[in-house]
Amino acid sequence: MRTEHRAVATNFLAPDRYTEAIRSAGEGSCLRVYLDVAVVLNFLVDFLLILGTNRLAGFPAALRRAVPAALLGGVYGGICLIPGMMFLGNFLWRGVALCLMAVIAFGWNRSALQRGAVFVLLSMALGGIALGLGRGSFLMLVLAAVFTWLLCRMSFRGSLSRDTYIPVELSWGGRTLQLLALRDTGNTLRDPISGEQVLIAGADVGMALLGLTRQQLAHPVEAMGEIPGLRLIPYHGVGQPGGMLLALRFQNAKIGNTYGSPLVAFAPEVLSKGEAYQMLTGGVV
Repeated sequence: MRTEHRAVATNFLAPDRYTEAIRSAGEGSCLRVYLDVAVVLNFLVDFLLILGTNRLAGFPAALRRAVPAALLGGVYGGICLIPGMMFLGNFLWRGVALCLMAVIAFGWNRSALQRGAVFVLLSMALGGIALGLGRGSFLMLVLAAVFTWLLCRMSFRGSLSRDTYIPVELSWGGRTLQLLALRDTGNTLRDPISGEQVLIAGADVGMALLGLTRQQLAHPVEAMGEIPGLRLIPYHGVGQPGGMLLALRFQNAKIGNTYGSPLVAFAPEVLSKGEAYQMLTGGVV
């Protein structure tokens, strides 16, 4: 136990420490600290805020990244309560924890900085909602986090970003890649035989998944016999001469929440530099 005149569960902008104890009812100025409750509370709040951030930015939920990032936030919030470790609650260490959470949750690219800023803004909004509902209540903080996430999910889907991203999972030869595809309404590439929409992957995907080289991707006709099932897809771009792309059909590929057998064409160059996506879809997928 320790004494304090005012305390809240989590306050990112507090000048002295990040996480403080919740006042025990009927005990005057005495505060009872439950470390496990602090960790669970911070984990739940961070997890919901990360999901809300991805929703606002037009990204998929990415639970495999959200869970460890939120766990880091929960453990960090709990450590700040331990006597002798409260110095970790200053602004420097808060910034370090925030950067680590952003890298784990959002990756290492240009969008990570943008989504990190959205995460901070949502945290501040959550603080305002929690204060309005009743400060110091575990239930109210969790309800405020749930309300913030639902608001992002139902009202502001991808409204902070012009782009929408779709998770794609491709497997070939015992290798599996987890990718992000940018929904590009200007991408009208289709199979001239069946008329189905064709996904476009960058050269980095073709090299990592199929073992193709840039030279082979740049000269698709010469690389036709390298992998069984490879075929050519004609294309043309605005202000660019037409050409051919190597394409391959993938079985049991996962696009969003559905499984299918999409035809994927491989560009001879990387589609994005410093961005989060590695593929392009059309406006239909």
